[in-house]
Amino acid sequence: MKIILLENVEKVGHKGDILEVAPGFARNYLIPRKLAIEVTPGNLKSVEMQQRALKKKLEKERLTYQELIKQLNQVTLTFVRKSSEKDVIFGSVSAADIQEALARQGFDIDRKKIVLEEPIKRLGTFSVPVKVYHEDRAEIKVVVVKEEAATPEGQSEPTA
Repeated sequence: MKIILLENVEKVGHKGDILEVAPGFARNYLIPRKLAIEVTPGNLKSVEMQQRALKKKLEKERLTYQELIKQLNQVTLTFVRKSSEKDVIFGSVSAADIQEALARQGFDIDRKKIVLEEPIKRLGTFSVPVKVYHEDRAEIKVVVVKEEAATPEGQSEPTA
């Protein structure tokens, strides 16, 4: 049975895909849950119109996010932390710390979009990716300095 997916269905396909599936799977699972509709000329035309409108909307969103990416790529955050002689800091710089520092600079970024494999636990300069739009990412520069060192003018200075 040929169907058009109305939603992304794991291990089946993505929204708008036209697939051939078992009739029982379509009638008993996909169609009752409004995850798919049967392929008819009217349904095809309707889905094509929806896809064109969605494509235009997504392109507008992407252009808006490109500006945000440019701004984020220029951001440098400086964190002042106590550290040992081996440049290992006491505590860490986490995604929540980075989000808080970004918020102080006027960026509303969700903590989950800050791609930090593990908290930063050493002094130095780090490049931290931030998911902005689907696969598009920005890179912010995070500098962790010793507590005694002076912070450059205009940088954020969160505390532990």
